[in-house]
Amino acid sequence: MSTLGRKEKGQSLRGSRIAIAIVIGVLLGCVFAFLYPHGFFSSDPASSTHRIATSSLQIGSTSCESAERIKMLKSDIVSLSEKNGELKKQVRELSEQLRLAEQGQDHAQKQFLVLGKQQKAGPPGTVKGLRTNPTVVPDPSVNPRLAKILEDVAVGRELIVALANSNVKNMLEVWFTNIKRIGIPNYLVVALDDHIVDFCKSNNVPVYKRDPDEGVDSVARTGGNHAVSGLKFRILREFLQLGYSVLLSDIDIVYLQNPFDYLYRDSDVESMTDGHNNITAYGYNDVFDEPAMGWARYAHTMRIWVYNSGFFYIRPTIPSIELLDRVADRLSRQRNAWDQAVFNEELFFPSHPGYDGLHAAKRTMDFYLFMNSKVLFKTVRKDAALKKMKPVIVHVNYHPDKLPRMLAVVEFYVNGKQDALDPFPEGSD
Repeated sequence: MSTLGRKEKGQSLRGSRIAIAIVIGVLLGCVFAFLYPHGFFSSDPASSTHRIATSSLQIGSTSCESAERIKMLKSDIVSLSEKNGELKKQVRELSEQLRLAEQGQDHAQKQFLVLGKQQKAGPPGTVKGLRTNPTVVPDPSVNPRLAKILEDVAVGRELIVALANSNVKNMLEVWFTNIKRIGIPNYLVVALDDHIVDFCKSNNVPVYKRDPDEGVDSVARTGGNHAVSGLKFRILREFLQLGYSVLLSDIDIVYLQNPFDYLYRDSDVESMTDGHNNITAYGYNDVFDEPAMGWARYAHTMRIWVYNSGFFYIRPTIPSIELLDRVADRLSRQRNAWDQAVFNEELFFPSHPGYDGLHAAKRTMDFYLFMNSKVLFKTVRKDAALKKMKPVIVHVNYHPDKLPRMLAVVEFYVNGKQDALDPFPEGSD
């Protein structure tokens, strides 16, 4: 009974305390409502006005000091902003250097990841390195108008492309007349002036004229052979970006067979040579003799005659596009440079301190099938057996009297006139 009594007494006391707390809260609420009718946290208008007046007086008394202080702060802000900009620039430069360093560090590994899984080397005699690089993903947004033309003209995503202005109109006619005679459908003339556009259209020749570009147009209108030839490295880039392989052709070429039947297509660049026999065309060990060196007087060097930049097949690969960019960049900076020399230097020079060489696969065309005019006039026309062979093309690159020799080539190989080549000297007068 005593335990139950204590529980009832405790509960009664707890209830009384709660009631007292409620009453005190109500009383305090009434007092604050009376003293602060606008709320406990709202400011009294009179008091606020007094504070504002006091602040205004203080500001007025220190206005000169504040103006100077503000000017100093602004100057500090400008100085800090400039330093911040310099620091950001340094951070960007260091980040780019770090990115390039990391890129170079694992370049070989990334190539394997892109081109295929890593493989173990097989037994001696079974191992062959990669020769054929993958093509780029076509990007029609680069030039939608050209993309539409190439869809209609190209066969198997490849075509012959030639640049021409009015200076070479007569040679151009010989060029496309023989292409038509063989029945090659996939060829295109890049017209460098409106007169060539009209001339091609009147002869049912596929033609394309680029959008206005003063950097190209000024050369195209008045440039000679070398100047116009240098433009091709800028113009061809779009063809490759669109995913097409191009057989680049100068105009001083006579087509006798379809060249697409004789290509290997296993390299980035497949080019005709300026060489005139096996060693000059395909390379040889040239021994340099320096007697003053005594025991070490003989130095072995490797030599090859240059590729002809007027007739080459180029696949749409990253190394190919890099080649075009390198050559175009150098020609834009080195005004007196010859495009063929630059083309070969970028294609063949190896990496060395201060220079990263181009990693492009290359193939030399058969110099009897893709024949230069030195081979024809110096060797072939004098050899009874070689005269019976029919080349794929003859490029009149070694001689300035181009049109008469082109017409003579047609007479000899097409019309069968056996003495058509005889009147011409081996070289030029």
